[in-house]
Amino acid sequence: MYPIILIPTYNESIAIVELLNKLSTLHNGREFEVLILDDNSPDGTADIVDKLNLTWVRVLRRPGKAGLGAAYRAGFAEVIMNPRYTHVVTMDADGSHRVEDLPVMLDAEHSSSVSITLGSRWVPGGSVVNWPLSRQILSRAGTAYARIALRIPLHDLTGGFRIYSTELLRKLNLHQMTATGYCFQIEIAMASDLAGASAREVPITFVERVNGVSKMSRAIVIEALWQTTLWGLARTLRPSADKLHYVKSE
Repeated sequence: MYPIILIPTYNESIAIVELLNKLSTLHNGREFEVLILDDNSPDGTADIVDKLNLTWVRVLRRPGKAGLGAAYRAGFAEVIMNPRYTHVVTMDADGSHRVEDLPVMLDAEHSSSVSITLGSRWVPGGSVVNWPLSRQILSRAGTAYARIALRIPLHDLTGGFRIYSTELLRKLNLHQMTATGYCFQIEIAMASDLAGASAREVPITFVERVNGVSKMSRAIVIEALWQTTLWGLARTLRPSADKLHYVKSE
């Protein structure tokens, strides 16, 4: 039994090869698998991954670009019922999530088998590289707002470098989640909190991508702000209904 890493891709033909090369080094000492969630990349990302012939890597080919949340939900549905996998790792394809930080995250101890580990930029020891001050302020402000609105005591609710126990994911109504952009990270963190998950934050170094084009946009930021406000109001006005929405009944 071992973890599986989910990596969503859209036009990441260069970056994904670099990432898989680094994961290959880690794979020499650890057992895990990788599932690439490719949204029909025009640059042939999926074909390039297949041609690498890595026995521990496979590709889930999706019909088109439908957003980060949709890709992860499809990936979760593909793997969580497989008894081989104890945990599901999520990480970006563009190299911003360093493979060097992954072993510490995998080894983080939890008080419960229902757990979530967050790679955090904003706890002591965490950092970002090649980000202008304006973007750092925006990210810090966004996660601070989500933390207050949703009353979740975590410092990096918008980050995507995470590890979920498969036991946690099986407790969640993943099909009820609707966020498509990066605010999916906030939505599933909220759902995990409602499920009573044991949470740990591990400091990471986030490195801004060098190759390719960032998928972040103003529309994604607006979606996250609006959705977080709605979720915050819902948690205040109908907390029991909110839990029933996201967490399966025992």
